[in-house]
Amino acid sequence: MIRIRAYRAIDDTATCEKFVEGHMKILKAFGITMITSANVEWFQDPDTYVIVAEDPDNGKVLGGARVQRAGGLYPLPIEKAVKDHDDSIHEVVQEYSKEGTAELCGLWNSREIAGMGIGSVFLTRTAVCIAPQIGLKSMFALCAAYTVQMAQKAGYRIATFLGNNGTFYYPKEDLVATAMLLHDAEDLSTADPQERDEILSLRENPLQVKTEAGRRGATFELLYDLQIKRTI
Repeated sequence: MIRIRAYRAIDDTATCEKFVEGHMKILKAFGITMITSANVEWFQDPDTYVIVAEDPDNGKVLGGARVQRAGGLYPLPIEKAVKDHDDSIHEVVQEYSKEGTAELCGLWNSREIAGMGIGSVFLTRTAVCIAPQIGLKSMFALCAAYTVQMAQKAGYRIATFLGNNGTFYYPKEDLVATAMLLHDAEDLSTADPQERDEILSLRENPLQVKTEAGRRGATFELLYDLQIKRTI
């Protein structure tokens, strides 16, 4: 069984450290050393929320993602990543932040759970699930090519008003990233109907065990623990 747990970064910095350690290993394996979502300043950011896939027995972090609210201590990673290509990103984020926006960023999974869809399907799903808990009407993402389709299923659409029709070379010149925006994080009107049902089920019951199927067809149990508990 794998647990997918959501928490506010400042409430569990020990797990944040495990998150970064695992994420950096994956980035280095792909030859990526400079990436805006891989810093550690967010450990002390009250507007950053973390989702981890972890072993419930020993707490080992096997994958994760972050949701960073706009308007807090730091600019969104997408702002820092895109500004040299399209400086309108700051105005765009500021406009959406009036009603509550954030960025889904830093998605990764370890090789131990590769092929299960944790780093694409389930972390995207749970990030969208927690949006109402943290007051979000919309959510940005900067997606690698292989995660665009999953983001679209969750309701994201390509932000064609940014960059080259929504695309940028990032985090290095031979990789293309796609800027995406979930306009309706509450009702999910643009989401795939089946995916919308999955997200709404988790919102209704954020603590549950479900048998899920991975991208390669194998089934496994996920313990969802998505009710964010504030201790500070």
